[in-house]
Amino acid sequence: MHATALACAGCGTTYALDASFACSRCFGPLEPVLDRDAINRVVTRERIEAGPRTLWRYADFLPAAPPSGGLPVGLTPLLPAPRLAAELGLRELYVKVEGANPTHSFKDRVVAVAAAKALELGLEALACASTGNLAGAV
Repeated sequence: MHATALACAGCGTTYALDASFACSRCFGPLEPVLDRDAINRVVTRERIEAGPRTLWRYADFLPAAPPSGGLPVGLTPLLPAPRLAAELGLRELYVKVEGANPTHSFKDRVVAVAAAKALELGLEALACASTGNLAGAV
């Protein structure tokens, strides 16, 4: 993991890597700040390809360390969509099959990272305000 801090997407205020999600100054969303020099020193195409067949093959770019277990999230297939490509006037078009994730939603990706970070921080529960796919993923 090469995240060094959290930064507000709105005003740029920085925070420690903890269980924060909104800026206390402007209420903007907090995003991880990555140490790009460290990433450039260690990340290679071969390293990524050698990783697990889940989103955790990109762990060097994520704000949480991979958990020791869990369901396989991410790395869902791309399928060619030739008829849609032709309809849109494109030579090639591929669609991502997010239904291959554990709850059949792309929301599994963000929840997998959030849950891993919660474990790192010693938190015991997750909650969300959703009645849809996010709630199912949590």
